[in-house]
Amino acid sequence: MDNLSDVLEKLKLASTDSTSDSVESCLDCLLKALINNNTETSVKIQEMGVLPLLPTLLSPQSSCTPKVANIIAEMAKNEFMRSPCVEAGLIPPLIQLLNSTDQEVLLQTGRALGNICYDSHSLQGQLISMGVIPTLVKLLGVHSHNTALTEMCLIAFGNLAELESSKEQFASTNIAEELVRLFQKQTEHEKKEMIFEVLAPLAENDVIKLQLVEAGLVECLLEVVAQTVDGDREEDVAQLKTASDLMVLLLLGDESMQKLFEGGKGSVFQRVLSWIPSHNHQLQLAGALAIANFARNDGNCIHMVDTGIVQKLLELLDRHIVEGNVTVQHAALSALRNLAIPVVNKSKMLSAGVADVVLKFLQSEMPPVQFKLLGTLRMLIDTQVEAADQLGTNVKLVERLVEWCEAKDHAGVMGESNRLLSALIRHSKSKEVVRTVIQAGGVKHLVTMATSEHMIMQNEALVALGLIAALDLVAAEKDFVGADLVAVLHKLLSDERSAPEIKYNSMILICAVMGSEPLHKEVQSRAFIDVVSKLRSHENKTVSHQASLTEQRLTAQS
Repeated sequence: MDNLSDVLEKLKLASTDSTSDSVESCLDCLLKALINNNTETSVKIQEMGVLPLLPTLLSPQSSCTPKVANIIAEMAKNEFMRSPCVEAGLIPPLIQLLNSTDQEVLLQTGRALGNICYDSHSLQGQLISMGVIPTLVKLLGVHSHNTALTEMCLIAFGNLAELESSKEQFASTNIAEELVRLFQKQTEHEKKEMIFEVLAPLAENDVIKLQLVEAGLVECLLEVVAQTVDGDREEDVAQLKTASDLMVLLLLGDESMQKLFEGGKGSVFQRVLSWIPSHNHQLQLAGALAIANFARNDGNCIHMVDTGIVQKLLELLDRHIVEGNVTVQHAALSALRNLAIPVVNKSKMLSAGVADVVLKFLQSEMPPVQFKLLGTLRMLIDTQVEAADQLGTNVKLVERLVEWCEAKDHAGVMGESNRLLSALIRHSKSKEVVRTVIQAGGVKHLVTMATSEHMIMQNEALVALGLIAALDLVAAEKDFVGADLVAVLHKLLSDERSAPEIKYNSMILICAVMGSEPLHKEVQSRAFIDVVSKLRSHENKTVSHQASLTEQRLTAQS
C-alpha cells in the first residue's frame, strides 16, 4: 500500500506536468493494483484526492485516455465510489469521449459510464438528458462488427430502456432497424437473449412497436418459433417463450396490430392462428393472447368469427378442461370475451356453443379464470333475450354467481359476478330468472351493488332491482327488507353526487316497492317526500318529471 501511495503521488505530479510516459506508467500500476485488490485501491485513490485530476486526463487526443477510463470503470464497480466519481465531474468528459473513433476508448468509456450509473435511475436520467441515446445507437450501427462494443451498447440500452423518459429518444433514432439487423446476424443463444432483453422494454412503447414491425422483427420472431418449437433443450424452451411473448407484446399497439392483421389475410395473422391447435402450451397461450389482441376492434372481431376462429378456441378450451393449464384457459376466455363484443357476433357465438363450453369452467377455483368466464358470459348475453333466460334459470350458474358475489379477496370476480347477475335479469326480463335469483339469495348482493363507487354498476343494479320489484315483489319483499333497500334508495336520492340516471332509477324503484306493505311503511317513515320534492327543480328534465310523478304517488298513498 505504501508503494501505491508513491504511485498516486507520482501521478498527481505527472498529471500537472503532462509528461505522458510517467503518467502511463502510473496508470499501469494503478490498474494492476485495482485488479489485485479493487476495494482497498479505490479507497486509497479517493483518500489521496486523485479523482479530481482524472477529468483532465480524459482528453480525446491523449494516449492515456483508454487506461484512465478503464480505471474509472474498475473503481465504479464499488457502489461507494459512484457518487465520488460523479462529484469529481467525470460524467461530462466521459460522454464527450463517446464521439471518439477509437474503439478501445469507446469500450472503456461505455464501461465507466455504465458502472457509475449502475442501478441509479437519477444518474441514468442524466445520461438521457445529455443525449447519450442517439450517440450509442449510432455507435451500434458503425461498430456492429466489434463484439465487445456491441455488447456494451446492448447492456447500456437494456438499462436505459427501463426508464420511461428514454422511450421518446429511442423512438427518434433508428434503434429498431439496428437491433433487427443485429438479431438477424446472431447464431448464439446468449447473444439473442441480450437483444431480447433490450427489445422487451422498448416494445412497450407504441411508436417503437410499429418501428420494430416495419423493420422486420416479426419475421425474425416467427423464425425463432419455427426453430425452437420442437426443441427439448432449456435454451430452446426459453427462446420460444421470449419470442412468442414479444410477438404478443407487439400486437398490443393499435397500429402495429392492424398492420399485421392486414384485413385478416396477413401471413403473420395466419401463422399465429396455426399456434392455437399446437401441442405446445406456450404456443397455444401466445396464439390465444394474439387473437385477444387482434380482437380489439369490431371489424377484426366480425371477420374472425366469420372465418371460424371461435371453433379453434373452443377446441383449445376443451383440451384444457382435462389438461387444466390456467394461463391457456385465461387467454382463450379473454379472446372469446373480446370476440363477443360486436352485437352481430353474439348470436353466432351462442349458436356455436360458446356458453356451454364456458360453463364447463364454472368449478374453477382460479380467480383469473373465474373473472374471464364471467366477462365472456356477460358479453354473450347482452341484448340476447333467449340466452339470458336460459342461463338465468341455470340454478348451478346462479348459485355460483351468488357465491362469487362474496369473494371479497377478489374484487374483480366479485364485481363481474354482480354485473352478470344483474345482466341475466335485465336482458331476460323473465319472472323465472327473477325467481331463480331470489331463491339463490342474490337480491342482497344487487342491493349492495347499488352502493358501488362505479356509476355504471349502480345503474345496472337499480334497473335489475326495478325488474325484480315489477315481476315478483311478493317473493322479493323479505330480501328487500333484510338488505335495507329503502335506506339505500334514500341515501342515493339525498346524495348530491348521484348521477341523474341514478336518481331517476331510484325513484322508479321507490314507486315499484310501494305495493309491498312493509316497504311502503319504510318509505313513509323516511320522509321521502322532502327528498323527492327537492328533485322537482333538478336541471335534468327527466329527473324533475319523474320526481313530480313520484311525489304524486307518495302523496296519494300517504
